[in-house]
Amino acid sequence: MNVAKRRILVVEDEPTIAEILVDYLRHAGFTPRHLDNGRDALEAIRANPPDLVVLDIMLPGLDGMTVCREVRKFSAVPIIMVTARVEEIDRLMGLGVGADDYVCKPFSPREVVARVTTVLRRIGHGGDPMIPPLLEIDDDAQRISISGERLDLTPTEFRLLRLLSSRPGRIYSRAQILDLAYMEDQDVSDRIIDSHIKNIRKKIAAALPGVDLIHSVYGVGYRFEV
Repeated sequence: MNVAKRRILVVEDEPTIAEILVDYLRHAGFTPRHLDNGRDALEAIRANPPDLVVLDIMLPGLDGMTVCREVRKFSAVPIIMVTARVEEIDRLMGLGVGADDYVCKPFSPREVVARVTTVLRRIGHGGDPMIPPLLEIDDDAQRISISGERLDLTPTEFRLLRLLSSRPGRIYSRAQILDLAYMEDQDVSDRIIDSHIKNIRKKIAAALPGVDLIHSVYGVGYRFEV
């Protein structure tokens, strides 16, 4: 991806964190700008939309959730939300504030740069062709094939992979996976969810060695990413 002209708006009121993020983004070839106030950020996005926004939740002026909701009324600019609490991510996803990804403090600046690159690539910025889907899904037969090879999935594994792959890049918490991929009468724990994910990964690896499509998000859940 040619990132040299990609403008990234970092909205963060902690000067040290903001300075580090701006330095890492600039070093990666992006053109970052920093604001420390939610109200100023909203006005800046409206006046001159950047290519992506890294948006902290706790901000003076307007909090990040309000900024994100207001932005979604007039723009589809990608937004990566930053929070200091892992449990907040689950609440944000449930509220559907419109963010494209979430990062929890403390984080590695390299991780944030990687997330920025991934989100931009996913929505097609940079002129790169979108990666064609690896999965072929037959909902009627409850079958999933990868690069033409059918995966031998159980019904639960089919629902799990179907759910995760339906929204590439989105983080699904274990609670959301439980609600959306399991039958109501199933007695399921986090350990069982993790076991099913492990089995799906093994089957994908057997069909397409070296390809890791399901990624763990520490303390939160899982996401599907090509």
